[in-house]
Amino acid sequence: MINNAIDWLLETTNLQGFYVLLLTVPLAVIQGFFGIFPFSTLIFLQISALGLVNGLVTSWLVGIVASLVVYYACKYLFADWFDRKMKAKAGRYEKWQSYFMKYGVWSIIFLRTLPIMPNNVISFMASLSKISHRSYMVSSLVGVMSHIWLFGIVSSSILFPDTDIRLLIGSYILFCVILTGIFVAQLARERRRARGV
Repeated sequence: MINNAIDWLLETTNLQGFYVLLLTVPLAVIQGFFGIFPFSTLIFLQISALGLVNGLVTSWLVGIVASLVVYYACKYLFADWFDRKMKAKAGRYEKWQSYFMKYGVWSIIFLRTLPIMPNNVISFMASLSKISHRSYMVSSLVGVMSHIWLFGIVSSSILFPDTDIRLLIGSYILFCVILTGIFVAQLARERRRARGV
């Protein structure tokens, strides 16, 4: 139903090329607050309208804007309300909140990469946690990029079946290996520090 509404909006507004951002940016912010349709719908739309590379880059930027708008709105405008709502569902998200506290940036990168938890819930929970603004921004930059990249690999085979995506896949694997290496090194350093070595 929502996807039909988005298709209808595109046909009605007749937006093409980069003008599609006039539609997708507000929709991304709405999705960031309410999660009424998957963000992947917007990624798919932007890749369709702008091509693979431009669609991925603009999806990344739009995803960052939406996550920051939601994070800051929740942190400063709706903090008390969200705190009450999250406490009412504490059992459901308690495990992830403890991971936010323990792993900080890494938990957000992981959650944004894999569709385990909706992006809006990640932003809500981060706004209620003690994660710094800078850490949230870095984790969103990397996490949204990882999510968009992974979805780009999956969707490009559908949208552009004749496109060779080996470079896209190889570079994503390298990106994940580097991130994993940084995470393991940081975890080892923190364990050594905790033991007083």
